[in-house]
Amino acid sequence: MARIAVIGGTGYAGRHIVTEAVGRGHTVVSVARSLPAERVEGVTYIEGTVLDAPGLAAELQGVDVVAIALSPRGDMVGKMRPAVAELVAALPENVRVGAVGGAGGSLVAPGGPRVIDGDFPDEIKPEAFEAIGVLDDLRATPASREWFYVHPAGSFGAWEPGERTGSYRTGGEVIVVDDDGKSFISGADFAIAFVDEIENPKHARERFTVGY
Repeated sequence: MARIAVIGGTGYAGRHIVTEAVGRGHTVVSVARSLPAERVEGVTYIEGTVLDAPGLAAELQGVDVVAIALSPRGDMVGKMRPAVAELVAALPENVRVGAVGGAGGSLVAPGGPRVIDGDFPDEIKPEAFEAIGVLDDLRATPASREWFYVHPAGSFGAWEPGERTGSYRTGGEVIVVDDDGKSFISGADFAIAFVDEIENPKHARERFTVGY
């Protein structure tokens, strides 16, 4: 079993990853700027922020995997990408990093274009570009740094939570759509895909997409 720290562990993606990982017997630490009123049994909760990368890295001594499940919204716009890069650089070399991305950076078809380059809402472009920047920074890390990056489907969030089915498909760099052209994944099934990658690595220093 692994010791997993989830940065943003009380957010939508983060809390699903926390729940899935602890349910499989992993030791899980959830990190967020405030402690939640409702907690998942067996999870250790600590207050912390990626904006204090050195302090946070010191608190995470002994973890095997750091999952980054943050959204650059509100006061985090423009701050998340550099903070994540600083945190990754401060982590021990043997710590694997997993990052939750957005659908905007995935490709529409092999070779491109990206989803964000098409009919994409202007109001969420800043956070989408920042998430893409996190991927760029991971790619620029030394070859010794193990990481993976997961793009969820186009419809992924608390506004459309869905159910846990236990199934999902991966699409490499291309966004996953169903036979009707819809791109969707529930929070629970996204977490299954994420924790599966922790347990059985198939995407060493790679990104991949998830959907139904």
